[in-house]
Amino acid sequence: MKMIGIVAEYNPFHNGHGHHIVKSRESAGGDSAVICVMSGDFVQRGEASIFSKHARAEAAVIGGADLVIELPPPWSLSSAEGFARGAVGLLGQLGCIDYLSFGSECGDMKTLNALATAIMDPALNAVIKRELETGVSYASARQRAVESEYGSIGGYLSYPNNILAVEYLKAIYELRLRIEPLTVQREGTDHDGPEGSASDIRARIKNRSSYSTLMPRSVRAVYKREMKCGRGPVDMLKLEEALISRFRMLDRDAFNSLPDAGEGLGNRLYAAAREEYTLDGILSAAKTKRYALSRIRRMCVCAALGIAAEDSAELPPYARVLAANEKGCKALRIISEKSSIPVITKPASVNGLSAECRRLFEQTSGAHDLYVLGYGVRAERRGGADYRTSPIII
Repeated sequence: MKMIGIVAEYNPFHNGHGHHIVKSRESAGGDSAVICVMSGDFVQRGEASIFSKHARAEAAVIGGADLVIELPPPWSLSSAEGFARGAVGLLGQLGCIDYLSFGSECGDMKTLNALATAIMDPALNAVIKRELETGVSYASARQRAVESEYGSIGGYLSYPNNILAVEYLKAIYELRLRIEPLTVQREGTDHDGPEGSASDIRARIKNRSSYSTLMPRSVRAVYKREMKCGRGPVDMLKLEEALISRFRMLDRDAFNSLPDAGEGLGNRLYAAAREEYTLDGILSAAKTKRYALSRIRRMCVCAALGIAAEDSAELPPYARVLAANEKGCKALRIISEKSSIPVITKPASVNGLSAECRRLFEQTSGAHDLYVLGYGVRAERRGGADYRTSPIII
């Protein structure tokens, strides 16, 4: 059985995601198993996912994936580079992934490989440093540096899916994985694409507008069930008081230990968290022209979850299964034999693993405990659910 790895957030799953899975199978072979590594309850934008990781994993399997594995918070809340390295590294440790498929606006593997090679060139660092001295963000500095040294291909780095694609390729090369990359061309120029994208659907769900044509009916049924039970939609505003209360319990050293807290940004966020009384106020007070808002949002969530920069220094130490179908269960048996890291299907089994695994699982469980405070129905906000929830089998 050939296996295709996909890194995703499915926030929420929609027709474009289904199209990507179909095209990936066409490239790799129709009987291939699709193994998704999916962000948990908090996503790379530094926000709460609109529905829980368990519901989104279930929807992904109903929508075409075969097996969904969780990307733990230290990596799902990392920069594009850390996010990609953690997810691709997790797939690599499974020991049997043949392909990595990802979307890109470019749609051309030759160009993406050229960009990855350019960015991995150590000589580029000096050029990036010079550009940073002009006061621009790191992303802009890197794009300018590539354009300066390699010409017009640097312009492709203005598209977010191309940026992630390049980071996936870097991870494959730097980790020396025997995984063949595949790309599916995406339409649109922003992170989620044109109308009908994940961001558009999130807005429609929150506004109670129609989104019936934008995802399969069976997937939509999962989200409707979650809303009926009071388990979504969740957003950061619903978690605002809980987040701010956690910020105010932390000292300056804790903020300076956060991922991406260098160059005084940890101090800025520490001061903002003590002076401001809304999440938007904290973000605005800490924001500068040089730092992307998503970076500061990620730092805020990491602060609330107790995630330090060192937590994502290595690769995820286990693979936790969230959902699977029959083919996914067959793939899981192969993975269990070949994986170099533990595969968790029963949450209680984590107690027999290493201290590193137990600590990460506790941190991830704590993230879910915070997340459920955003549910509309109070009875659904019980703690400890991560230890009671087994994989959903479709």
